[in-house]
Amino acid sequence: MDAFVFYDTLREGLWIAVSISFPILAVALVTGLAVGLLQALTSVQEMTLTFVPKLAAIVVVFWGAMGFMSETLISFFTGRIVPLVAGV
Repeated sequence: MDAFVFYDTLREGLWIAVSISFPILAVALVTGLAVGLLQALTSVQEMTLTFVPKLAAIVVVFWGAMGFMSETLISFFTGRIVPLVAGV
């Protein structure tokens, strides 16, 4: 395998990892900021108050984005990885 093909496949795989994880990380960030603002406004410093809403939001977004994530990974593997392994 040529070094160019290796690094190009690695670059594409990392970009796909970023694009797949972005919706979950964005929702976790927004939820964390909203809960943090709520805690600062009400002076309630409870650990579970930050964890439970963030976990619930992440689960909902993961469930909604699962189709996008699966299709992206399947297209990457069938279009890029399988031909490299098969030697085509």
